[in-house]
Amino acid sequence: MDERDFYIEKPETKQATYSCPKCRQSSEFQIRWLRRSKKKNIPAGASDNDRAKFAKARDYLVRVDDILTCPNPRCRGSFEIPNDQTVVVI
Repeated sequence: MDERDFYIEKPETKQATYSCPKCRQSSEFQIRWLRRSKKKNIPAGASDNDRAKFAKARDYLVRVDDILTCPNPRCRGSFEIPNDQTVVVI
């Protein structure tokens, strides 16, 4: 059984402020995340190993966006989101 069978996936956006490393202009960006919420009941046909994995499963967020584009019309440079955090456990 795949791990994604244990979760309900919903898209979510969060607002964050980042500075462009090229032009140094800071702006608000809409960052896309995927919220994975644990299902209330284990899916049918699960083995004992799957039941153990389901018992340890927790809700978490996975960041979808990795690269942002500077909104400054003179720059328009692309840059990676500066922090390394791509998964957040809730």
